[in-house]
Amino acid sequence: MDHEPKSDRRLAAIMATDVVGYSKLMQSDEAGALAALAAIRETTQNQIRGHRGRIANTAGDSVLAEFGSAVEAVSCAMALQQELSSHTQGADLQVRTGIHLGDVVYKGGDLFGTAVNVAARLEGIAQPGGIVVSAAVRDAIAGKLATSFTDLGLKTLKNIQEPVRAYALWPKIGFLSPGASPAGEALPLAGKPSIAVLPFINMSGNPEQQYFSDGITEDIITELSRWHELRVLSRNSSFQYRDKAADAKRIGRELDVHYVVEGSIRQIGDRLRVTAQLVDTQSGSHLWAERYDRSLQEIFAVQDDVVQTIVATLVGRMQAAGADLAKRKPPTSLAAYDCVLRANALPWGDPEADAEARRLYEMAIRLDPSYGLAYALLAQMLLHEWDYDMSGSNTTLDRALEHAQMAVKLDENESICHSTLGNVCSCVGALDLAEHYIRRAVSMNPNNPAHVTDMGALLAFIGKADEGIRWLESARRIDPYFGPTWYWFLWGLAYFIGRRHDEAIITFERSPTRTYYIHAYMAACHAQMGEPVRAKECSAETLLQKPDFSVRAFASKYRFRKASDLEHLLTGLRLAGLPE
Repeated sequence: MDHEPKSDRRLAAIMATDVVGYSKLMQSDEAGALAALAAIRETTQNQIRGHRGRIANTAGDSVLAEFGSAVEAVSCAMALQQELSSHTQGADLQVRTGIHLGDVVYKGGDLFGTAVNVAARLEGIAQPGGIVVSAAVRDAIAGKLATSFTDLGLKTLKNIQEPVRAYALWPKIGFLSPGASPAGEALPLAGKPSIAVLPFINMSGNPEQQYFSDGITEDIITELSRWHELRVLSRNSSFQYRDKAADAKRIGRELDVHYVVEGSIRQIGDRLRVTAQLVDTQSGSHLWAERYDRSLQEIFAVQDDVVQTIVATLVGRMQAAGADLAKRKPPTSLAAYDCVLRANALPWGDPEADAEARRLYEMAIRLDPSYGLAYALLAQMLLHEWDYDMSGSNTTLDRALEHAQMAVKLDENESICHSTLGNVCSCVGALDLAEHYIRRAVSMNPNNPAHVTDMGALLAFIGKADEGIRWLESARRIDPYFGPTWYWFLWGLAYFIGRRHDEAIITFERSPTRTYYIHAYMAACHAQMGEPVRAKECSAETLLQKPDFSVRAFASKYRFRKASDLEHLLTGLRLAGLPE
């Protein structure tokens, strides 16, 4: 008489892995795909055994493993990704991983239960080369491993009754996703003094002056970022601590930085008092503090003093006395500078706010015709306006090009001027020039995730989608809190160009705002995947936001180097039922 195998229930950390790109590679190089998969499988098995795990199941290119603790499971996943990245640079295969901690049923050597299903679903939303964990895993490893997390929000997972809060996990020490760093360059992530500039406190007693304090803070961040000897966190990371009580040691742990800059600004009439201090987050000690009492007209000199003193304190320890600071050309008019700060403080994408920002940039240029950055920012607004214009006219685009060219002519040491001109060149189809200017921007300010994003998007347009995706991924390594709407759109666009439609949809869905062009590309993705119902839904949302949408006008805004990439977009939009 046969007996049903005995089952038992226990708590376990479940790790699910899957190889991305395997099926595609099999179609073009079966022998190569099998050899690569065998190597990945061997590495995975060795890492699981080395971290006291057990392989519960293997199917095709996926592996399911259990561990006695979440720490072991996450340690295994990080070690696996790091080893694979060193062995598969430039390869077409990458591994993504999902980890969950929960109750499982052990029966006849196999694992069953909701925890197993959750881990598998989390793996499905991970980026290639990435790790996604549940809140249970995040809580279990807090303070025990050198990691940071990006909150992906509550996720509705297929066949899972309750939404699960998911986190993208990033090892903190020199970890890169599989594949070479962009263009073989070393990303500014490890081995350098790291610093965060916290929002300077507005002590003026007037809440309307907050934009001025924020603008000064952003300028200090920008100037520090020009020093390749430093790793400088961007505004998105440091500004989360505005109005929050947190000491330097805690901030250092949470942001993984060695130093923080704190300060305040008090404006009384035409006088300005700026205080700044540099704090060591390991000891909590103050390395330097200074107070500046100046007239408003001297604000740029105060910024220079703050930056140079901080750099001398940090970079000087690394014997970088010979480094050159690529300094911006400051505006000659404080009123023009004030206009730019006011415009930068407005929300992006709101029609009224966009109109006001454009007016302020134009006013800044009238007040200071030599203000290169104002020209660049106005060019960005014109480019944004052209994105929404379905008339087929390129008059606004031509004006954007004129302003971007003037920006670089007036201020050749401002990276934003170069990146803006590169983006406009991309839109007019001058892709070689676009690459020249965007690479220049990255070389001037490698800590700016926006420049890295621009480079990734351009590489996708010129037919190097996989390389572009690696750049786009690295923008989040530089700043885990970086995530404006246009970033998720460009990342999803790169996936679309690479014919990775399911990953494109996941990425588009992470955008905080669903613009008409995101819905249009999602419609094209679903259509190309043979999902007509979802394609029609996205098309309807596109037309709701943009009633005058035209396939031809929309597609003309994306200058692909490969004709096949343009045809891929046109086919997807038409299959989705969008009007010609």
